[in-house]
Amino acid sequence: MIKKCDFPGCTKAGTCRAPKTRDLKEYWCFCKEHAAEYNKNWNYYANMSADEIEEDWEKQTFGSPIGKRSSQDSADYIKFLNDFISGRSTFDKMPPKKSLPSSIIAAFKTLELPITASWREIGAKYRALAKKHHPDTAKNSDSTGTEFAKISAAYQTLKKHFGKQ
Repeated sequence: MIKKCDFPGCTKAGTCRAPKTRDLKEYWCFCKEHAAEYNKNWNYYANMSADEIEEDWEKQTFGSPIGKRSSQDSADYIKFLNDFISGRSTFDKMPPKKSLPSSIIAAFKTLELPITASWREIGAKYRALAKKHHPDTAKNSDSTGTEFAKISAAYQTLKKHFGKQ
């Protein structure tokens, strides 16, 4: 059910939610324009002291404020920060992630994509290259058959890698 905009005097549909309070349990329903105006001026940390802001930030980031942690948790946290800053932490000593097989890397190169490409990007690129190099539609028909076969094979390799078969 669509409500009317909660802004006084507005008769548009209230399709956008905007928080009433910091606990984010109650919301206003505004039209797009009034929601943008409200959100631009809304301050999550309004009426909080610097210490309260810091405590809330620590709670949101680390689960509990530093001052309210057990002594062991505080010691672990301080060790983590020291290790992180000095660069000697255990996560720096972890072995690198397993690299991709050469066939997968070659398939990405064939499709002219980075190895970080998503499945959606792979599909779009495959369709564009297949259309360009398909023997029935390509203008230069000398090498189109072999190029199309390479593109199709690369796509099938990535399809298998992404578990899409």
